[in-house]
Amino acid sequence: MDSLPGTEIRILNKNLERGRIKYAIFDFDGTISILREGWERIMEPVMIESICGDHPVSDEVVRRVREFIDETTGIQTILQMEGLVEMVKEFGLVPKDKILDSWGYKKIYNDRLMVPVRRRIAELQSGRKTLADCTVAGSIDFCQQLYHRNVIMYTASGTDQEDVRNEANVLGVDKWFKGGVYGAIGSVEEYSKDKVIKEILRNNNLHGAELVVLGDGPVEIRNAKENGAIAIGIASNEVTGCGWEPRKIERLTKAGCDLLMPDFRHGRELLAFLLGN
Repeated sequence: MDSLPGTEIRILNKNLERGRIKYAIFDFDGTISILREGWERIMEPVMIESICGDHPVSDEVVRRVREFIDETTGIQTILQMEGLVEMVKEFGLVPKDKILDSWGYKKIYNDRLMVPVRRRIAELQSGRKTLADCTVAGSIDFCQQLYHRNVIMYTASGTDQEDVRNEANVLGVDKWFKGGVYGAIGSVEEYSKDKVIKEILRNNNLHGAELVVLGDGPVEIRNAKENGAIAIGIASNEVTGCGWEPRKIERLTKAGCDLLMPDFRHGRELLAFLLGN
């Protein structure tokens, strides 16, 4: 496998069309922000408890839940909860009158998740944490570099729009995203990453290689490739903020990314490569 010289950036598509990028879409959580690090460790027990109810936890339930979370990383949370409702019904361990709807399960998950998120935000605002503690390594500089090269940037997240806009503001990155900061607002008909990609391509009369999509989830990578855009997988270790996360390497490669990297420490080299310098 080829890599950019002196970097950890892996080139999976040697026929990548370069030098044409005008627009960029970033996923947010795990790509720029690590304020929500550990969300999978919170979602997993919520799903397992919801499926099993008062019954013992089986290996099959654990396997199915982990597989589902891995495959759906990047989509709207409410869609993940719709999948949970279906799994609760499928396993049949919970009485029908005890099964919640997707919004009910989402509230349980979100209430648990926001405990560490709010704590991290408070620590950042008080100075106990730095911006570097709360972002993927090099991501801030990379956004600045793109911005100064007049690339129009968006961020599109599966997190609720109000929350992602607040967290982008807390991290001070919202000012770089002149295209907009987008998050989940309801149904898939109203918002999805695929919809954002299609609208940007159509509204700006772009051809695929003029748009680059960067993310740590297979959803945005598949969406990018389906629409002819350049797809860059960010296999970030959210615990440390830098270095590789092996599980992400596998799922992003499988999703078909053109380039793969652990973080943005070599963002300037990436930029030179993408812009054809």
